[in-house]
Amino acid sequence: MTDKTRNKPNFSRHLIAVTVAMVLSTCAENPVTGDRELTFVSERQEISLGQENYQPTQQSQGGQWKIDPELTAYVSEVGQRVAAQSPRDLPYEFVVLNNSVPNAWALPGGKIAINRGLLTEFSNEAELAAVLGHEVVHSAARHGAQSMERGLLLQGALLVTTVAARDNEYAGVIVGGAQLGAQLINTRYGRDAEREGDLYGTRYMAEAGYDPAAAVSLQETFVRLSEGRTPPGWLDGLFASHPPSTERVQNNRELVAQLRAEGYTNGELGEQRYQQRTARLRETQPAYEAFDEAYALLSDDKVEEAERKLDTAIAMVPQEARFYGLKADIALMQRRYGAAIESYNQALARDDAYFDYYLGRGLAYSRQGNESRARADLQASVDLLPTALAMNELGTMALAANDRGAAKQYFEQAATAPGELGARAQAAYMRLDVADNPGNYVQAQAFVGQGGKIQVRVVNRAPVDLTDIELELQASVGREGVRRAIAVRGLASGQSRDVDSGLTLPAETDPQTVQAQVVVRRATVN
Repeated sequence: MTDKTRNKPNFSRHLIAVTVAMVLSTCAENPVTGDRELTFVSERQEISLGQENYQPTQQSQGGQWKIDPELTAYVSEVGQRVAAQSPRDLPYEFVVLNNSVPNAWALPGGKIAINRGLLTEFSNEAELAAVLGHEVVHSAARHGAQSMERGLLLQGALLVTTVAARDNEYAGVIVGGAQLGAQLINTRYGRDAEREGDLYGTRYMAEAGYDPAAAVSLQETFVRLSEGRTPPGWLDGLFASHPPSTERVQNNRELVAQLRAEGYTNGELGEQRYQQRTARLRETQPAYEAFDEAYALLSDDKVEEAERKLDTAIAMVPQEARFYGLKADIALMQRRYGAAIESYNQALARDDAYFDYYLGRGLAYSRQGNESRARADLQASVDLLPTALAMNELGTMALAANDRGAAKQYFEQAATAPGELGARAQAAYMRLDVADNPGNYVQAQAFVGQGGKIQVRVVNRAPVDLTDIELELQASVGREGVRRAIAVRGLASGQSRDVDSGLTLPAETDPQTVQAQVVVRRATVN
């Protein structure tokens, strides 16, 4: 569609720390359920993981919704009110994301986000409290940490190689530590985790002064939607990671009856307050619907229709940066680089903390040959969300500047992405590293074959086919030292071949007295 696809966490440090924690694991009491469980991930690690992955994960989901900061403050107020009932004192944070897909998620350590697309579906504050309470439990009860621990037990190490697509339009291009956050929020929790989220989340909202019946009515709505003609986005959002069921509805009804018996009978719904505080969200909804339609039209290559929809969205909400960002994407796709830069500038003037605008503008500058500005923008995008596209571009620019070391670092990071971009980066990295370190990929060993001929067994250990392999045999036969150049024109990945060196031992020579080694001088990726 376009020639771009959508603080880098120290993933390796956490991987080492968590792996070490396996050895130092302890049995502790879950702060929410009271159950005894084996723990590998400490609370300090949970908090650190959440803090370091919160920003890049938000970026991968559309970034924060900036045009109504009062709504984020309101959501945070409701979230903190519910979180205060949790027995676990975590640094809870709540943000609203600029994403139309109805969804909410929680990272370890109390880092929680909700999409504006889900906020449009609530009719009162108690329903909002029910969803936020559910996410608070996921953090407080260590559900994210438990999913990591299961991975550690099954694999011996946490290997993040793919990211579930769902509501993440940048799936498949995120690289490095940012993959961890994307994987965690897309994890489908088990039945026990969902049951605990409902049970304790509903209790927390009741203790915070809300009517717990809102949790039941909300689940009933979700079940009806999942069984009928589900509106666009639901199957990609909340239903994917938090599947509703009649069992959950019945469990919630029984819980509400129990809470009523305990005296929670005068809870508030907060309908009027919710309608007032979300008025701006509803007013702008038609503009975002036009924006979403523009995206859909672009995916069908209906560019002119998409631009008309986009102009409609901009006319309704001119302060929304995402509208200008998509306008810039279209110009970039059409190779109108000057127009693209102008629109990215307009987007950045409205939101200077979203990676995609820097990424797109950096690509446009690169196509214009403005390397200094391109490099600055691409690095700014990587600082917000590391992507294979930015890394590949930076690697290509570094290679053009003859900085092979930097180019290899960029390509190596980009190679962790799945799909075509990762494969392209892997090939670029291998071309450079094989040339720099051929001995790391070609194994060569001399031996004496039949008739006293000195041969060399050559093995291609690289994951790619190699060509133009140049070897040097260094042999000592008695007092005589001999050197021979050996060429192997091509060798497939994993293939081995015995090559005649052209040297034959004198008949009286004991093969065990021959000293020989082979030095790999050169190799090239096919």
